[in-house]
Amino acid sequence: MSSSANIYVDDGSYNKLLSYLMGLDQPQLEEFKICLQSSQLLLGNFQQIPWANLKAIDPTNLLCLLSEYFSERQIWEVTLSIFDNMNLTSQCTEVRAMMNVPGLPVGPVERASFTGHLQPGYLNIPPSLFVAEIAQTQGSQDPSQEEPEVPEEEKDHRRRYRERMKAKILTMWDNIPWPEDHIYLRNVTEKEHEGLKSLLYPNRTGAQPQTIVLEGLAGVGKTTLAMKVVLHWAEGFLFHQRFSYVFFISCHKVRDMKDTTLAGLLSWDWPDSQAPIEALMSRPESLLFVIDGFEEMDVPSTLDESPPCKDWYQQLPVNRILFHLLKKELVPLATLLITTKEYRTNDLKKLLLNPWFVQIVGFTEGDREEYFIRYFGDQNKAKKILHWVRKNESLFHFCSAPMVCWTVCSCLKRQMARNPHFQLSTQTTTSLYVYFFSSLLATAEVSLSDQSWPDQWRALCSLAAEGMWFWKFTFAKKDLKHRHLEAPVIDSLLRLNILRKVSDCEDCVTFTHQSFQVFLGAMFYVLRGVRGSIGGPPKHQEMRVLLNDALADTNFYWNQMALFFFGLLKRNLAEELEDTLRCKMSHRTTDELLEWADELESYDLVSSCFEFLHFFECLYETREENFVRQILSHLLEADLDIFGSLQLQVSSFCLKHCQRLSKLRLSVSSAIPQTELTFNLETLETRPHSKIRQWQDVCSVFSNGNLTELDFSNSKLNAFSMKKLCYELRNPRCKLQKLTCKSITPVRILKELVLVLYGNHRLTHLNLSSNNLGIPVSTMIFKTLRHSACNIQYLWLESCGLTPLACRHLFLELSKNLSVRFLSLGDNDLSGVEVKSLQGPSEMPESSLKELSLEKCNLSAASYQDLALYLTSTQRTSRLCLGFNPLRDEGVRLLCASLTHHECALERLVLWFCQLGIPSCKYLSDALLKNKSLTHLNLRKNNLRDEGVKFLCKALSRPDCSLQNLDLSDCSFTAEGCQELANALQHNCNMKILDIGSNDIHDDGVKHLCEVLKHPKCALNTLGLEKCNLTPACCQYLSSVLRSSKSLFNLNLLGNELEPRGVSTLWKALKKSTCKLQKLGLEKELYNIVKGELEELQERGSFLRVKCHLGQEESPVTYNCQGGIFFFCNCQKSLGFLIKFSFLQPENRQSGEMPCLGLQDSARKNWHNMIWKNCGKSKSSHCLKHHLRNLSQKEQRSRSMVTGMTGLL
Repeated sequence: MSSSANIYVDDGSYNKLLSYLMGLDQPQLEEFKICLQSSQLLLGNFQQIPWANLKAIDPTNLLCLLSEYFSERQIWEVTLSIFDNMNLTSQCTEVRAMMNVPGLPVGPVERASFTGHLQPGYLNIPPSLFVAEIAQTQGSQDPSQEEPEVPEEEKDHRRRYRERMKAKILTMWDNIPWPEDHIYLRNVTEKEHEGLKSLLYPNRTGAQPQTIVLEGLAGVGKTTLAMKVVLHWAEGFLFHQRFSYVFFISCHKVRDMKDTTLAGLLSWDWPDSQAPIEALMSRPESLLFVIDGFEEMDVPSTLDESPPCKDWYQQLPVNRILFHLLKKELVPLATLLITTKEYRTNDLKKLLLNPWFVQIVGFTEGDREEYFIRYFGDQNKAKKILHWVRKNESLFHFCSAPMVCWTVCSCLKRQMARNPHFQLSTQTTTSLYVYFFSSLLATAEVSLSDQSWPDQWRALCSLAAEGMWFWKFTFAKKDLKHRHLEAPVIDSLLRLNILRKVSDCEDCVTFTHQSFQVFLGAMFYVLRGVRGSIGGPPKHQEMRVLLNDALADTNFYWNQMALFFFGLLKRNLAEELEDTLRCKMSHRTTDELLEWADELESYDLVSSCFEFLHFFECLYETREENFVRQILSHLLEADLDIFGSLQLQVSSFCLKHCQRLSKLRLSVSSAIPQTELTFNLETLETRPHSKIRQWQDVCSVFSNGNLTELDFSNSKLNAFSMKKLCYELRNPRCKLQKLTCKSITPVRILKELVLVLYGNHRLTHLNLSSNNLGIPVSTMIFKTLRHSACNIQYLWLESCGLTPLACRHLFLELSKNLSVRFLSLGDNDLSGVEVKSLQGPSEMPESSLKELSLEKCNLSAASYQDLALYLTSTQRTSRLCLGFNPLRDEGVRLLCASLTHHECALERLVLWFCQLGIPSCKYLSDALLKNKSLTHLNLRKNNLRDEGVKFLCKALSRPDCSLQNLDLSDCSFTAEGCQELANALQHNCNMKILDIGSNDIHDDGVKHLCEVLKHPKCALNTLGLEKCNLTPACCQYLSSVLRSSKSLFNLNLLGNELEPRGVSTLWKALKKSTCKLQKLGLEKELYNIVKGELEELQERGSFLRVKCHLGQEESPVTYNCQGGIFFFCNCQKSLGFLIKFSFLQPENRQSGEMPCLGLQDSARKNWHNMIWKNCGKSKSSHCLKHHLRNLSQKEQRSRSMVTGMTGLL
């Protein structure tokens, strides 16, 4: 059978796209979204993204959304077009350069693949067979590959070096032991060379890549493939003309070597220890460096600070030499072929220049099927077992590694032989590994006393756990000695294929497959004992850190370790291990877990990126329902994507036990059957379909008596499953208040909601945005609004494609409705709709509608006339949003006529981006002179200029002006406009919030404002000065205000070049006890300057918080500041208990010093390309969404000195 590798371009293009989006400040990000609504900037017939999905989205989810509508190339084109329109010159230059990189996909991301060439289990092939295979391919050498003319001495050098490399690779093969009953799959084809060539010429169209990365899970064949490249070259069959020399560097072998030079490193493999360095230096483009096992490398925290190295003779630590090679500082023209486990891919991306990535996926499904059939010798039995393994998605995925296939098969075969009544259905991934180890060790002959066994097992498990913390998978003799592991135990583990010797590292051992180390590492935390694996904090604290990391992490091995940990809590498995290993399990583990779960209530798990599905999978692994019920009693909210059978299974198992769950986001794309019964062809029996039962269990949580908010947006349901859901929502025990159903497929199933609207009087909030409702669905739903049993008070219908006919139906029903208080119809074309019909006939009671949003509705001139009439005919409507409409000055004139009417009760008016000019300010000013109800006015992104501000200030200068919140950001005025505002504020004691960001006011404008801010009667508490072209000079004026003002609590200075000296001036005032400021917006680099002083202030009781741009290092905390939502970084990370410690270097650990565990803040996920690659050969939007979500929060765990916080979630 063949295997396959997906070859694809990944030079970090999505990373770069995200970095560009995250580099935009808030005004720029908003402008980018607005431009996405422009057909001119979308370059052709690109589909427009619904505004309801865009307007509140962050950069990460924006890129996810773009990927759903555009190909990768189209995203780049649209981004360039928008950046050009925004006059972002430097970004445009960088984007154009990226788009000119050879290999950037023209359409969707290209993924070429080849099968039959790359054998995932080649390390399993005996060397004799491998040599025989090479012999079979001798005839396929390209006869045109003749070596260029070189001196005879140079030819001799090359010949002897090739012989040395061939002997080295074959010796490595000889030294790798494999289980006797392991199955070898071979399928040698004539395309072998083509497959290997495609590694170094993957796209065949652009320039050949100089850096290739082979990535994949442990044991799938990365090292095999790298060794094969070297061997084919050494035999003279491939790359003879391309490369004069190929160097194979094993990272685990060189990591502990003494300092050397690049020249010295290359000489280690030379036959006579004297490499022709000068000859190598003269033709660097003919060199290939194969760097195997990057995951074994320690990345120095000071790597970015180290000076570049280009000298072949500079003495450095070996890992530094390798990093300089990877960064193309040393031998920049050489080709690099690197292997790594997928979780270190992103560390590599920081170092590499335009890399290409080759995903090694290991055994295909066909390979796995053949393996099972050949191992069991009975096709029916093998297929039955394989069918069960497929249901366990994580285990089936793990079986892409040949050694895991052997582990599963050998374990099941022993179990079936030992127990005739063995049932597959009761097995879990953990139970397989438990029985695998216990069956092996039950027959092991080791000359150890019974008293020694517990200590030896604890030592082995501690070694495995420590290796997981430090990403260490190869263990030297001194590591074993440090753990007091005795020679008989090591020899026995080698014989049992639990450990194996490392072929190119004397006296080194590794676990035969990394899953063995993961399992034993997890087992360490359920064994009796209090000492942690690294000797510092006690085991239960280490366990907490492990769970916090694994459940806020996408690292496959950490996830698997957490799965094993929970699986080992199953009583019968613990007993099995106790009997076999003669080790006692800790009886405190479940109590400690419940204590850990108790603290979950204190955290916002959703914003902390808690992996709910993986948490549920871990709980499902225990099969202990009473324990699961106890631990889930602490869960108050959950966020689940059910995209497959496993996700549905674990969600159904856990959700029915979430009796206190109050908020649930549930996106369902897993197919749920239409019928309740299924027919078994083998038994000819009809029985209830398991997925139907599981869906019923999921829906049961809706009537738990505590769930108040449900969001099942982006779900794909059939009518049957939707009816089940709605049936539970009608249950008298259901307390649901808020229901969100955005982007539901197919839309027609939303008709079933009628059952809920009639039958659940507690439901007050309904969001149906981003669904093209159509007449049948909209008519049926709108008719329920008039029903007395319907109690909907807040209704969102944004981006619903509502037609004039649908709107007339809606307005007619709303005129008979006495409950709806809020209605949002944003992003629907209402140009032909009579808005005045909202009021209904005169004989009808007055509408209850208080808040109306018609944002981006393409309103016509007649619509504004209707709105004016509507506002004068009702005293209920207090909030009106008309943003993103071509209102223009004439529209404002019509509206302002109603504002002066004594019946008008409007309190908040939003007119952002409405193409307003100076005349609009005159109309508004006249209206404000007469209107006493309007308190909030948003005029953002209108070309008002200084003259327009002057008109507004005529009303603002009146002491009786009721306006409290005014947004004039991005309104094109200068310091002159600030002078007018300052003059007005001298007479106005009502204004609380003023935002004038993104205006060219300079320091003089701030000076004018500061003069009035110092006045004791000034009531302004929030001032927005973001992107106002301010310099350090303005800080002197602001400092005088901060020292004296008793009202100013919030100040936004983001996007200004204040420089360190400006911040230093500010800080002198901020430290004063008279300063009342609580929130300050400041650029990240400036915040870093005062971070230490800020922490000291907070320790002394100061409430001051600093905001940096979202997406930067600080964790954002949300504050509601009257006029809007502000995001500020939480400088005092109070995340429950804190364990502050840092990893010690290996040499310190050997000396017995008390090590300290240091991990980055667990609230920040590690990110891995594995997420999309392991979900199939194409990037599904689900996988890409997770990849990008993780991408923005990536902060990889460091293995050397790391400072930071573990905290909880």
